[in-house]
Amino acid sequence: MHEKTVAILESRLGKQLAELVAKRGGRPFHAPALAEVPDVDHSYIAKLVGELGVRPVKAAIFQTGVGTHALFKAADALGLTEKLLALLVKTTVVVRGPKPTAALRSRKVRIDLSAQDPFTTAEVLEALQAVKLQGERVIVQRYGAPNPELDQALAARGAEVIEIPLYRWSLPADTRPLVNLMDALARNEIHATTFTSASQVHNLFTLAQQLDRAAQLRDDLNRTLIASIGPVCSAALKQHGLAVGLEPHPPKLGPLITALDEALSR
Repeated sequence: MHEKTVAILESRLGKQLAELVAKRGGRPFHAPALAEVPDVDHSYIAKLVGELGVRPVKAAIFQTGVGTHALFKAADALGLTEKLLALLVKTTVVVRGPKPTAALRSRKVRIDLSAQDPFTTAEVLEALQAVKLQGERVIVQRYGAPNPELDQALAARGAEVIEIPLYRWSLPADTRPLVNLMDALARNEIHATTFTSASQVHNLFTLAQQLDRAAQLRDDLNRTLIASIGPVCSAALKQHGLAVGLEPHPPKLGPLITALDEALSR
């Protein structure tokens, strides 16, 4: 990366991503744009598990590893894990990607359908094509925000959607690193900016709007090489008027850093 400065907005894996950039000769500028806030309602989960024994669901869609772990942790605390596992045995279990897959396998849950790369909502819906949903109930493990595209598509096929919120995304409590990033971008000190989720994009611009800096931020970012982890993130970037410079295949951190290194080295 030839001593180029790379902005990193990833929170949970931000340190590891910064280390990968540094190992390739880059200068990481870490400004976390996302906080995962627990949003588990134990009484709701207890009620839902009880109802599922009376009114089973046709399918259960697990979208993230974090949410899947949170659901089972709540079931553990409630003493309902065995009941939940027994209910899933009778349900079509659908996973969005490798992280919920790993979380379910750690609980020895059978997986019936898996979304294909790049693991977006479109691939989840494609995996469900052969499953009859008219008049059926479908559980959706919500990630940090609602997924209206998924919910509406399931409802259009006649399904009753039951969402399980387990955590939500918000701006970090300390937004000074993001303000510092805006300042560095304005000084033209950032060569590339990496985004690993759509929520990072929305959060960054939410803060910029609060500071009346959204238009300047858009212009400043577009002077950098914008690296997006995948199609959902790219759509959010384009929504805010940003030009995506690269998107790795497959949509994972390793290929993202490799593609970024090659682009900056040129």
